[in-house]
Amino acid sequence: MAQQHRDLAPPSDASLSVVVSNAALSPGETAFGHANEAIIITDAANRISDVNPAFCELTGLSRAAVLGHCLESFSILALEDGRPSRLTGDIQLRDRSKSQVSYKSHDGRFYPAMMSTNRVRDEQGRVACHVIVLSDLSAIPAHARHLNREIYFDSLTGLPNLQLLTQLIQESIQHAEARDLPLAVCSLDIDHFQILNERLGAQAADTLLAAFSRRVSHLLFGDDVLARVGGDEFVLLLHHSVDEAYFEALLNSIRQPMMIDGHSIYLTVSLGVTLYPDDYAQGDVLLRHANQAMYRAKQRGRDTYHFFDPDQDRLLQARNEQRQRFLDALDNDELRLFYQPQVDMRSGRVVGLEALVRWQHPQEGLLSPAAFLPIVESTPLEVDLGEWVLGEALRQLAEWQRAGTALPVSVNISPSHLLVKDFSQRLSAFLATHPNVCPSLLKLEVLESAAIHDTQSALVNMACCQTLGVGFAIDDFGTGFSSLTHLRQLPVNLIKIDQSFVRDMLVDQDDMAIVESVIYMANRFKKPMIAEGVETLAHAEALLSLGCDLAQGYGIARPMPAEEVPEWLRRWPERREWQALAPARGSP
Repeated sequence: MAQQHRDLAPPSDASLSVVVSNAALSPGETAFGHANEAIIITDAANRISDVNPAFCELTGLSRAAVLGHCLESFSILALEDGRPSRLTGDIQLRDRSKSQVSYKSHDGRFYPAMMSTNRVRDEQGRVACHVIVLSDLSAIPAHARHLNREIYFDSLTGLPNLQLLTQLIQESIQHAEARDLPLAVCSLDIDHFQILNERLGAQAADTLLAAFSRRVSHLLFGDDVLARVGGDEFVLLLHHSVDEAYFEALLNSIRQPMMIDGHSIYLTVSLGVTLYPDDYAQGDVLLRHANQAMYRAKQRGRDTYHFFDPDQDRLLQARNEQRQRFLDALDNDELRLFYQPQVDMRSGRVVGLEALVRWQHPQEGLLSPAAFLPIVESTPLEVDLGEWVLGEALRQLAEWQRAGTALPVSVNISPSHLLVKDFSQRLSAFLATHPNVCPSLLKLEVLESAAIHDTQSALVNMACCQTLGVGFAIDDFGTGFSSLTHLRQLPVNLIKIDQSFVRDMLVDQDDMAIVESVIYMANRFKKPMIAEGVETLAHAEALLSLGCDLAQGYGIARPMPAEEVPEWLRRWPERREWQALAPARGSP
């Protein structure tokens, strides 16, 4: 790094918040002409009216070149993330502000700086001018011994604090890039420190933190850095190659007992590590990634380390973006309910419809649940989606009822939705918005393959819903590991035989055996059943012969938009091929 202007003193509080009187605005005054910090005076319209020699020295711009122009027009200021600094906006929003920026030096490179802006008003309160002070910070890492310790160092441990650490990380990145060297940013948090603090008392806990910082400092090499950024939170900057063995040794050294006030104290830490340039990010982002890895170490049980995975992080970011897009779909009314008829094969009567969600994506067209349900699984969006489906199904039921059609509609709900504490109250509120819809027309289906981790809560909510008149079905029965338990414990009114078994039952003896077993169990428990995945008349005949009368599937009808249901209902009796089942409609 160029050093020709690195002898500037680090900024003090006074230099960062200069209050300039009208008399101080003259370039002939000592404070203005000899200040180390660059000072820019702009008029009420933010045009430069004067600059001091330090500004010209730092930027390489002459006074004559900048007078009468706005500072932004020279593109010499940028925020820490590289975006241009919107100086005019800051000045217009507040009388006084301070921010960390980068400035373009006379050598064409950007260096860190602290910029303070002050709006000066005249006696009538009108804006007279603006005073901008630009304080060079690039000397901080190289001359840390000269820094104002209250600003840049932790008073308890003497370690660099977060403000200085930000500069050190940026300096370390530049050093690593220039010399093609590795850099590790590590977030370190003492496990269960709050318990120790309460047990030892604040004074002994402070002694422990100071002793801990000395121990870790003694374990570092060369220009490695340990900083304290919070109560029991520390950050390591390691300027050498590290591996699992290094961190195992580091954690083992930290585990060794420390004597505090005559007591042996054992500490462990959770450590998160991100490696630059594998994790090619800016300084604040590197620190955030190290923190994320540290929390993963805590989730794994503490007293361990975890490496940040940039590829995994990109996947998580993509998944978060997908979830946000799905939330937008809910807000923008892009979801649709399709309906698949359910029939009694023995009588030919339509007994209900299953509501199946689709996403009418503006760019990708109509998406099936397989394209978006994995995005919302195990997130609060499951509940948001479930509430939307309930509301839309009840709205459609009310519309059909006004048109003279009253068929039950089955709605799938996730276990996490069912286990919401006020689920039955929420359902009651939905029903109240459609008082003309009989609650018995709404059926709720819970996947048998999904784990209901709190069966007792599920029982309470299901019982409350049944009190409202709403029935329950177990969906995809036979695919999980607790079929008999659910069948015995949960107050279900219907069992749905999973389509994966029904579809291949005619060609796979194992699937046929499973279907037979499910039908046998349902009959033994005196539960009605319906078979999914009925694609052909042969499926229907086989199911009827086994004692299963109710069915749905592509052989009967594919899921369809609500507006197509009335026409399908009108044409269903004309399906002559299903009349061939008449001989099988006697007693089995």
